[in-house]
Amino acid sequence: MDVSTEVIKTGTSTVGITYNGGVVVGADHRATMGHFIANKSVQKLFRISKNVALTTAGLVGHAQSLSRTLAAELRLFELKRDQEMTVKGASTLTANILSGRPHYVQLLIVGVDDSGPSVYSIDSAGGSIPDVYCATGSGSPFMYGVLEDQFKPGMTQDEALALAAKSLLASAQRDAASGNGMDLAFITQKAGFNQLSEEDVSELLANL
Repeated sequence: MDVSTEVIKTGTSTVGITYNGGVVVGADHRATMGHFIANKSVQKLFRISKNVALTTAGLVGHAQSLSRTLAAELRLFELKRDQEMTVKGASTLTANILSGRPHYVQLLIVGVDDSGPSVYSIDSAGGSIPDVYCATGSGSPFMYGVLEDQFKPGMTQDEALALAAKSLLASAQRDAASGNGMDLAFITQKAGFNQLSEEDVSELLANL
């Protein structure tokens, strides 16, 4: 990895929201170096297995390395045991990796398994906390204002997608380190990971 990418930080807004039957996950695109916008199309949302996704906030190099490691570990688990790792198992594995060698990141592990949809927030030292929704990154205070006001148990997929989009828009409007568009995806046990196209995101935002 080029040394220059190691100092690029994703100030970041990422979000995970459980709904009735699945989980929605999203992230913005902006990466910064201090007050300089270093990149406007950074990937912060990663599919790491059929039913598990990762979002990242922090150093780009650490985030990319972790996404590759986790995807490989979950694939090896599936090949050895002929079953998919649970979302809790993926969060524990991630937490163990971070506690052994801290990374400058804040992560969300989200997904669906036999126990239902889950969102886990994982800090740079390996702490893992489950919740029904969570936001990370510098834009999270603005996102939580929207989430606290509008989240409700048993939401539909469309409602959860709209709420994720609204929270990411709120952070983009107030957090200088967040913005330049968003990635959105949903995960269900039957259909697995599905990321919205740019056209689908644009249509969703137009209808908010």
